Amino acid sequence: MTVEINNPIFKKLGMKYPIVEGGMTWAGTGALAAAVSEAGGLGFIGTGYWHGDDVRREIKRAKALTDKPFGVNVMLMSRHIREVFDVILEEGVKVVATGAGDPSPFLDELHAAGITVMPVVPSVSLAKMMERKGVDAVIAEGMESGGHIGQMTTMTLIPQVVDAVSIPVIAAGGIGDGRGVAAAFMLGASGVQMGTRFLTATESEVHENFKKKILKARDIDTIVTGNLLGSRARVLKNKMAKEFVKNEVNELQKPKPDYETIEKLESGTLRAAVQEGDKDNGAFMAGQISGLIKDEKPVADILSDIWAQATDLMGIPDTTK
Repeated sequence: MTVEINNPIFKKLGMKYPIVEGGMTWAGTGALAAAVSEAGGLGFIGTGYWHGDDVRREIKRAKALTDKPFGVNVMLMSRHIREVFDVILEEGVKVVATGAGDPSPFLDELHAAGITVMPVVPSVSLAKMMERKGVDAVIAEGMESGGHIGQMTTMTLIPQVVDAVSIPVIAAGGIGDGRGVAAAFMLGASGVQMGTRFLTATESEVHENFKKKILKARDIDTIVTGNLLGSRARVLKNKMAKEFVKNEVNELQKPKPDYETIEKLESGTLRAAVQEGDKDNGAFMAGQISGLIKDEKPVADILSDIWAQATDLMGIPDTTK
């Protein structure tokens, strides 16, 4: 099988590697996004439930560190979505990735500003719907990934999405080395997204406890919370995660929490992990690939090492050398 790396979006952005950083809330800071873009990938700032001022701060941090394009990942469930998009437009961001919702109400104004829009999708039906609505590419994410997840695995999802749409498909979920990248391209993807692998980068600003937890992780050390409550998220096992799963059935008997309560819970526990390193009560969102990650090194080395291995396996020249 001949693999051709030909993604028009990546060419337009002047990327060296067809590798995108996942938009990880609190962990995907302006500094990490800038490091990924500066090294030749495409970095993303993860915004979660942030206010516009928080987003602007990280965009300006990234701009101070690189003149290369980077993106902003927007969670469409956020109550602050309008002000977040206003900041993105004002700051001249080049790429937007979206999750937890339909970006089509914002597409016209984003495209009018020359912004590339790439929603994260967990299924073929959503990928097809996004294509019909006019997005530029889709990030097809398997359930191996960290954070909020769907039901399908990367291995089954990617080829089916590739066959179903004509826009570029970026593969995500369980990719952390050159073998995973090569596999994604063999399945028909025209780019890959990695999140967990960048958490242990030298430039990553997550708490040292978070990095150590990933570096010590085994293959079975993640757990999925929210299976019954309808908000599935993969995290590294700790006291909070285990108790959450154990008590989930009881939670169903209680009145449904309001949106503001959910926002505080999700944002608070994730921040406790990323910024405070709270071993017991933090939500250490990370993918199943954690068990493969055994070192901390600069983003530039992560990208070059992974791409060298991938091109060797695919039998194509590494033109980045």
